Amino acid sequence: MGELWQGLSSTSHNWRRQTTAIKETMMASGGCLCGDITYEYDQQQSTAALHCHCRDCQKVTGSGKATIVLFPEDAVQITGKFKQYGALGSDGSHVNRGFCSRCGSQMFTHIEEMPGLIFVKAGTLDDSSWVQVSLNCWESTASQWSPANSELPGAEKNPNL
Repeated sequence: MGELWQGLSSTSHNWRRQTTAIKETMMASGGCLCGDITYEYDQQQSTAALHCHCRDCQKVTGSGKATIVLFPEDAVQITGKFKQYGALGSDGSHVNRGFCSRCGSQMFTHIEEMPGLIFVKAGTLDDSSWVQVSLNCWESTASQWSPANSELPGAEKNPNL
């Protein structure tokens, strides 16, 4: 617990320390490129971080993989309206991808078969220095120019989270 200095005693000419407990939180923020969509999240509630090499993530990001941080849905508070694109994922799951309609930033993914989770694109975090990727998924479709990290455990498809 932290402490907060609240002021001086005006009657005693002595410094009087008044403290108030401060709840230690790990609230942090993120957003899209243009700033129309922002979000706050509790960093301590992150359940995993992974690199997804599925063809859908490659196409959506325009790169070899998507780096994703998973949270319980209620740990992320979104401000602004985002559009969604729904499609069947590579494994047949129902995937809804949230993006900014103004700048096009890919931000969030919901997979209907994984209720209660939100997949946040790590590149949209204002500070991603704390993220520690612990898994590759869809290793079989990783491109040769952006291979899966061989030092991480891997999954052929979506892992059981």
